[in-house]
Amino acid sequence: MPFVLKKYKAISGKKIQHFLLDEAGLSIPVAQKLLSKKRVFDEQNVPLKNGQILSCDYVQVAIFEGHTRGLKPIFEVEDFAIFDKPSGVMVHPTRKTTKYCLLDEIRYHFGEQADLAHRIDAQTSGLVLVAKNKPTTIRLKTLFEHRQFTKQYLALVEGKLTNNLTIDKPISKADGNLRMKMTCENESGKASMTHIQPLEFNQQNNTTLVKAVPITGRQHQIRVHLDSIGHRILGDPIYGVNEYVANDYLCKKLSSEQRITLTGAKRLMLHAHYLAFIDKDKEYSITSKMTDTVFSNN
Repeated sequence: MPFVLKKYKAISGKKIQHFLLDEAGLSIPVAQKLLSKKRVFDEQNVPLKNGQILSCDYVQVAIFEGHTRGLKPIFEVEDFAIFDKPSGVMVHPTRKTTKYCLLDEIRYHFGEQADLAHRIDAQTSGLVLVAKNKPTTIRLKTLFEHRQFTKQYLALVEGKLTNNLTIDKPISKADGNLRMKMTCENESGKASMTHIQPLEFNQQNNTTLVKAVPITGRQHQIRVHLDSIGHRILGDPIYGVNEYVANDYLCKKLSSEQRITLTGAKRLMLHAHYLAFIDKDKEYSITSKMTDTVFSNN
């Protein structure tokens, strides 16, 4: 469990932020963060607020403590590192009960100050850049916000693609029951652009391996753009499938065999293959070591 609940005997009449510093041994930034995210409770699990005077018997603090499952960075320098994330691993916990995510490995290897510079979907595998300290986190996140990098994905899609193309379609939240699903059908959506280059066509199973270069960074951008032109990514349980299938997937009701039958693959066949950027006047270009493994059986 990444979130560990620690319990402390309360000191009546003391402000909660001072208690967290003096009794729990937390730094001011960490204490403020935990309070703002409602991760500090009394014995009745009622969140405590900054400035509150303690009148409870116990204070409980939910602290993220990273653990490892053996995943190590494939590239590392003084300020940052790059992980090759497997498909199915979230980059960040979505709730206190999340058992494992990439942030576990990041904090396990590099400590409390380490953080993600950007994110990719849980079902997408491949390169993720992480910062080892707060100044580097700010610097690298700014780099991504200003699109000062080159990021390339590989995807296996249904059907035959023969020509390079640019998908320039706005993306917005889709109507329907799936909160996370996006669409290109609303002209008032956010401007989005993806360059697509066909690499190899497999006539036997009617699929094309493509390189996708997102110019913007919208949620599910490559997935929704490819589906919008009739070339959905194999293994995608959200786009290009019946909504009942998507709902069963999100509710964890689909077996591996059912997913293969209904979506064409046991996992989303989208892989963050290449990342290039400049940091402190030095150029970096990293290629995933998992690419051959991802696409070898398809």
